[in-house]
Amino acid sequence: MDERSILTTTDLITVSPTLKSRKSIFSRIKIGFVSCILLAYFVSIAFPLLWMVISSFKETTAIFGDSWGLPKEWLFQNYKNAWNQGISKYFFNSIFVTCLTCLLTVLFSAFTAYSLSRFEFKGKTFFFLLFAAGLMFSPQVSLIPLYQLIQDIGIYNTYWALILPYVAYQIPLSVLLFRAHFMSIDKELEESAYLDGCTSMGVLFRVIIPLSMPIILTATVLTSFFAWNEFMFSLVFIDDDALKTIPTGLLAFRGAVSTNWGVMLAGLTLSALPIILLFIFTQKYFIRGLADGGVKG
Repeated sequence: MDERSILTTTDLITVSPTLKSRKSIFSRIKIGFVSCILLAYFVSIAFPLLWMVISSFKETTAIFGDSWGLPKEWLFQNYKNAWNQGISKYFFNSIFVTCLTCLLTVLFSAFTAYSLSRFEFKGKTFFFLLFAAGLMFSPQVSLIPLYQLIQDIGIYNTYWALILPYVAYQIPLSVLLFRAHFMSIDKELEESAYLDGCTSMGVLFRVIIPLSMPIILTATVLTSFFAWNEFMFSLVFIDDDALKTIPTGLLAFRGAVSTNWGVMLAGLTLSALPIILLFIFTQKYFIRGLADGGVKG
């Protein structure tokens, strides 16, 4: 018995390093495979952006004649021409529409999510399901009814023709994210605030909102992406060139006979820059907010 136990112990000692080495090899292969997939995905996304930025410094003939090469002469003038030809007007229109859309979306979503997560009232489940169902509706499906409604209430060809639909389509997701995050906040903090004399509005703005900055930034980033890049509503609901946002305003850069593609690509680069910078500076809070927003449902 002693010899068998000694042999068994010896075998385990000799086998365990082999198992560990095999597991480490498989884990390295798995990590390498996943890394290759992520690298290929990154290249597929980053390369067109890099090509757009490099081509924005070229002339039209150089873009078509030497698409993959670096510019022989870096034309920074393309950016100045794009800005002077109207991109500045479209740029500030997009900033105004996006900022107001984010403000209204975050404000209404916070009020709605706070009531759904903290108060009991008739129809609470119905309203929650109604907001959840709002995620299933595509903006394209409602184009004709929205067009008729906007004409009827007299906001056609105004900023509100874009802001109100944007807010309506972003509120459902924001409400669900806010509600999940609010439910994860300890209620003892609110009870302490009530004992100190705070009202429900005071608790929301003095306790809940300060503890919810990651989720607020997450909702702001998601809403900004949608409002900044949205094309269909901006094309249909706005006729005046002075009110157009960047996605539809850039159509003016394309001529009927010829197009200066260097200037147009410079305009596209300028239009993409704010959203890229916004995500770079808020990515830590954006990812944390998405994680916090999925804690409870």
